[in-house]
Amino acid sequence: MSGGKFTPETLSADIQGKIRSTTYMEPEQISSLINSLRQSATQRQKSCIDFDDPSTMTDADYWNLTGLTKDQFSTLIGDVDDIRTTKTRSIRTCIALLLVKLRTSLGNALLSTLFNMTIAQIRRALKSSRKSLMKSFVPKNMGFKHVSREEIKTTHTRPLAQELFAASDQNKSIIVLDGTYIYIQKSSNFSFARRSYSMHKHRPLVKPMIVVSTTGYIISILGPYLADSKNSDANILKHIINQNTEDFKSWIQEGDVVVVDRGFRDASTVLEELGVTMQMPSFMRKGSTQHTSEESNKSRLVTKIRWVVESTNGRLKTWTYLARTMPNTQVPFIGDYVRIVGAICNRFRPALSSGDSDQDKIVAERMLYLSGQNNDLQQFISDNDIEKITKASWKPMDELDINCPIMTEDELRCLIFGVYTVKLAASYTQEHMSSDGIYSIHGYVHNRSLLCLKFQSRHVSRKQYRSYIRFKEGSVDAWFCSCPVGARVVGTCAHVTSALWYLCFRRHQTDQPSDGPRNWAADISDAANVSY
Repeated sequence: MSGGKFTPETLSADIQGKIRSTTYMEPEQISSLINSLRQSATQRQKSCIDFDDPSTMTDADYWNLTGLTKDQFSTLIGDVDDIRTTKTRSIRTCIALLLVKLRTSLGNALLSTLFNMTIAQIRRALKSSRKSLMKSFVPKNMGFKHVSREEIKTTHTRPLAQELFAASDQNKSIIVLDGTYIYIQKSSNFSFARRSYSMHKHRPLVKPMIVVSTTGYIISILGPYLADSKNSDANILKHIINQNTEDFKSWIQEGDVVVVDRGFRDASTVLEELGVTMQMPSFMRKGSTQHTSEESNKSRLVTKIRWVVESTNGRLKTWTYLARTMPNTQVPFIGDYVRIVGAICNRFRPALSSGDSDQDKIVAERMLYLSGQNNDLQQFISDNDIEKITKASWKPMDELDINCPIMTEDELRCLIFGVYTVKLAASYTQEHMSSDGIYSIHGYVHNRSLLCLKFQSRHVSRKQYRSYIRFKEGSVDAWFCSCPVGARVVGTCAHVTSALWYLCFRRHQTDQPSDGPRNWAADISDAANVSY
């Protein structure tokens, strides 16, 4: 027995042949046993959730309520040793309360019903568990002091990132930075309301700064910061460096690489002073409507690595308390909540991005080679005035004579160096699919090898883009699109990917289920669809 209860191993063991025929007990022992059973049954009826007895809930129950499996929860409890056990809750119940609140975003009133505790007891338990985790668990799994540069380089750096940005220099560390948003209520304190209002999201919020490795391992979460114009991503990074937050300047060294988005542009000078290289997507030149091939190719190298920080933000928000609007009374503790969830992800969740070293090296070599190439098809289209095709030349797709190769989804991903645009392909195809299942997009074929298609922009109704694909000897030879990133050679834009996905893969499948998300507009009234 453990803690006065039979262990799961005992309950599941084969006890046949091990039971003695006679057991002698005193009357007081029998009375005590019956009273214990009566008390246990009464408590079980009062409490809907019991984390003190692991046998009462399954792994799925633990996962749904806390985001951890039963064994992971027990491991987490082992790292906590400074929570006082009371008559109303144990250490397991106390920690479970905080995790259930973070995972489900339930209010304290509902938690009091589920755990058979008063609201005041719920508040005290949440406070105790938050302080305990921040003291004993988070420092071991979060922060620049908990992990060395050497460990990040050897264990948490993807070979693809090393090949692309560090030229296989093992002395360089590569980190990815981005801010995430925690939404809060509108405050009646006007000064705080102004400074927490984001002109980008048009709502009040605070911004924790996430620092991850190229595999998605969370190195640290800094802040949170205010959301006004004075707290842009660039200014936040400057503040971290100037204030040497968590001894950041000692951790990062000359020659290291920081991968960021365009919001960090104004912090480039500060990083250069430290000898740190900033990798950032290119900006479109003033007056231009499309990136050049060089700019698009460079940006693709960055986005190939930077996506891990966006996925990390999404992983954190699976604890829905961080995804919903927090009450202002919780603003002082937002940083603690985000760090606790981040530490749990580091300790118990697998890496977001990994890769075979040899395969990553091959992909990196291909991407680096293509990044130095120009889009010859773009020049061919311009020289031959193909973009001036008359309206009469456009025909439905089923009337075009074009020899497209048959490809698998894996071959498509290899061609475009990713999966994101493949996921968008079904939605683009759905929009251009007629009710009778015919691909209603119009196109034009030039010399039986060059296919030109018109795609509706997914953002702006009045915009259409022309996508060009050249086939050669049963393979995809080149592509170009008039969209802002369509001139790149390192992979394809979403419009070209959509065309290739349908022409080379989807229409050749024997099973043809409905692709793309459901059009919920059919269930909503439309004032524009009225005849007067």
